[in-house]
Amino acid sequence: MAALRDIECFALVARHRSFSRAAAALSLSQPAVSQAVARLERELGQRLFARTSRTVEPTAFGTALLPFATAVLDQAAAFAAEAARLAVPSPLGIRLVYAPVAGTFAARLARRLTLRKPGLDLTLIPAGRSAAADELLIPGTAALMSAPFPPGYATAARFHVPLSHLALSSSDPLSTAPSLTLDRAGRILLPRGLPLPPGIRLAAEPVDDPAAALDLVAAARGTLPVPQLLVDTVRRPDVRFVPLSGPALRLTFALVWRAETAGEDVMALVQAAQEALRR
Repeated sequence: MAALRDIECFALVARHRSFSRAAAALSLSQPAVSQAVARLERELGQRLFARTSRTVEPTAFGTALLPFATAVLDQAAAFAAEAARLAVPSPLGIRLVYAPVAGTFAARLARRLTLRKPGLDLTLIPAGRSAAADELLIPGTAALMSAPFPPGYATAARFHVPLSHLALSSSDPLSTAPSLTLDRAGRILLPRGLPLPPGIRLAAEPVDDPAAALDLVAAARGTLPVPQLLVDTVRRPDVRFVPLSGPALRLTFALVWRAETAGEDVMALVQAAQEALRR
């Protein structure tokens, strides 16, 4: 049976398309990651990656196996979290920190948790990525965060938020266009975790929270890919939303928590999140 670490190395190389970046994410050396992938290929009797001097791409075999590898790793994280839960007393209440652009799912998750544990006190805290990472240090806290997820934390209930529009300053001549592609939109304020599409110009400011970054848009510091939720809920005269055309963009989110301090109530939140995705 394949070792869990070898499967993790395979999954991260496939995600990053790079042995060196996968090694950095795992705090391992690049040769160690290469050896892990080679062991797994020998055990399976198939090549997982097509390698050249410049690129690393999963083979058809590797692509087909990747969802199963992700499921195995999620189950292993859940196993470790449940084992840790048995040794940690539950707090009186728990906290869910969430990115505002994932607010629809956060609300659905909260309703699902109420059905599971009606008496549980859940505090909802909207926050950007950096603030969410700090909040996760507090026991009894979980976060809905976008990828890449902080190392050393458990994750579950992954889902995607499509970015359907571009937010532009109302002073931008392109703000009246019927639709735009990224390469026509000037400097792009890129949300963290969004792969960098080719041929675009980046604004200097990194974006932890797309909702808060609308202030930068209004100040004409760049244009910002946003989800439908912001289009439907934000009304401000200095920002306009234009439909985004071209290749689909999406942010990957997951529920993130510290397995070593997770109690029974946090695990109930994890289970509620998994149920909320299925309904």
